[in-house]
Amino acid sequence: MAGLIDRGLASALAVIRWLALPIAALLFLQWPLREFVHAYSREANDLGQWLFAIFVAASVVAATRAEAHLASDAVSHRYSLSTRRRVAACGVIVALLPWALFVLWSAWAMLRASARGWERFPDTGNFGYFILKLALALLMGLIVLQAIVDLVQGGRRK
Repeated sequence: MAGLIDRGLASALAVIRWLALPIAALLFLQWPLREFVHAYSREANDLGQWLFAIFVAASVVAATRAEAHLASDAVSHRYSLSTRRRVAACGVIVALLPWALFVLWSAWAMLRASARGWERFPDTGNFGYFILKLALALLMGLIVLQAIVDLVQGGRRK
């Protein structure tokens, strides 16, 4: 089961990483749209915001999977691999999973209301603001799934 979750996460992250291209294009297009077309720059900004929210949510887990996140190893680099894995597992069980589940639980009413109401961007009235909020649920969900994979596989990366 953890292998299936791991492969699913890898596939999802491989797709989501390509959002960087339309995000960059939308950021670039805002100025010409505003200055020359005199329209659609705000729509490009709004679309870019929700794509960026999804991209960032996935990037946190991608960094964890690549072991590229910030980590303090001033002392732990002296520990054996098995000790480092046990400490990481304790961190997942004691801090990461409870924190992610608490964030999901505490934000659930706000997320549900936003999604049910198809909340729009406050300043433009454009569709999609609820996607920014749902990116929080995506982030926490991906963190929980990665934590499960790490616990079951013992922190071993392929």
